[in-house]
Amino acid sequence: MKVEKHNLKNYILKIIDDDILTPFIPVILDAFKPLRLNKNDFFVEEGQVCSYFCYVENGILQHSIQIFDEEKTTYLALRNSLTTALNSFKNKVPSRKNIKALSDCKLWVLDIETFNDLIENNDAFNTFYYNLIENQIFLIDDYRIDLLTLTPEERYKKLLINDPKLLQEVPLLYLASFLGISSRHMSRIRKNIK
Repeated sequence: MKVEKHNLKNYILKIIDDDILTPFIPVILDAFKPLRLNKNDFFVEEGQVCSYFCYVENGILQHSIQIFDEEKTTYLALRNSLTTALNSFKNKVPSRKNIKALSDCKLWVLDIETFNDLIENNDAFNTFYYNLIENQIFLIDDYRIDLLTLTPEERYKKLLINDPKLLQEVPLLYLASFLGISSRHMSRIRKNIK
């Protein structure tokens, strides 16, 4: 195994959590190829087909949509996470969102043919993908409930507790949009909550 894929290997092992599948992991690691994006480069643009499923080794990828000429952040993929425009990637349809690098990014990517081959022929990857999607569904469900039930202050406090690295790594503008808060209101909340 190449040293530079050490973080990816640890991430996969954490998601799989099954020692029996460990021997299948080198094949998965060999399948991922490097991709670098500079700040403000697009991983995928709205209307284009997403080419890759990716692991973020370094950097931040912002998922966003345009609503009435205003950019709304829907998700932030940070270091040591996986992301894609899943419907576009899996079904080869135009993406409904943009995914853009907020900083220089080092990514490890799979194209759709390699992805499908791993799903069909590698038990570890199949388990990994299933567990990953299940975890993402849990997170999305919690996020949607939080948007409906928590005040902006409560959402910010929850972020402080659960994801403090977001506050250090992501510009305020994008965090505010992600939390469903105006930038001005976010500034006031940050001043009042330490």
